[in-house]
Amino acid sequence: MSHPKTPSPQLYFVAITGKNLELWEKVLNILKKDLGNLILQSKIFDFSSFTSYYAKEMGENLKKGFYFFENLKPPEYLIELKHKCYKIEREFADFSGNRTVNLDPGYIGLSKIVLSTFKDYAHRIYLDKGVFAEVTLIYRNKTFTELPWTYPDYKQPEIIEIFNKARAWYKEHLNVN
Repeated sequence: MSHPKTPSPQLYFVAITGKNLELWEKVLNILKKDLGNLILQSKIFDFSSFTSYYAKEMGENLKKGFYFFENLKPPEYLIELKHKCYKIEREFADFSGNRTVNLDPGYIGLSKIVLSTFKDYAHRIYLDKGVFAEVTLIYRNKTFTELPWTYPDYKQPEIIEIFNKARAWYKEHLNVN
């Protein structure tokens, strides 16, 4: 029989998509207020080669990077962080209301990577306050592995490698906080 228990705090990250890298620094400074300093970041890569989903709103030649923060927080913080990221996106929108930066928050646990979204779909679970969560990668055989719905950029070896490094840091620091 299982019994209720408080889950471990999670390692949070935010994926940033856009063109203006100077704006990213402003965004990261805002996020650091709650999430702490960066412990790791991916290389910035060409996101336009993966999808044109954001092109109409944000333009062509979009870049993307993943940023991992030191403050471990409970899983339910994902709801608050999704709303904070939405507020930041709105704050930096252009005069037409189009986003100039897209922020996708998520967290790493020892067994999975969880993303947040405001969009419902068959593989997503409703959390609260309009936020849904999806497990997008699972940890199996000493590495993160994809699922049928995993976004193409999350499947890339370089991205899997950075998530594995972040997980190693998380595992090492899990009992410290």
